[in-house]
Amino acid sequence: MGATRTDHYSDIQNDIAKIAKALGHPARVAIVEYLVKTNACICGDIVNELPLAQPTVSQHLKELKNAGLIKGNIEGNAICYCINEKTFNTLKEYFSEIIFAVTGQKCC
Repeated sequence: MGATRTDHYSDIQNDIAKIAKALGHPARVAIVEYLVKTNACICGDIVNELPLAQPTVSQHLKELKNAGLIKGNIEGNAICYCINEKTFNTLKEYFSEIIFAVTGQKCC
C-alpha cells in the first residue's frame, strides 16, 4: 500500500494541521472562547450562548474533541466539556518556535 499525503510530514505538522482545521470555523472558535470563559459546561449551555441548534453545536463539539482541543466528561446524562490544556500548550510551543525563527526573539 502506498504512502498517504500525511506520511510526508512530521507528527507535529500533522497535529498542527488537524488543530488548525478544527479551528477553521467561527462557531468552533466561539465555543473554545466560551469554554475558556466558563471553565467547563454542558452542550445545552453552549446552545443557549450561541445562535446554533443543538445538533449543530454537538457536531462542532465532536470536531473540537477529535482534534484534541476539548475534553468531555460524562456527568449524569450530560457531557461536561472543558479545554484540553495539553493541546493548547502544544500550540503555544509551536507558535513560539515560529516567532523565534522569524524574529530571533523568544515569545512568552
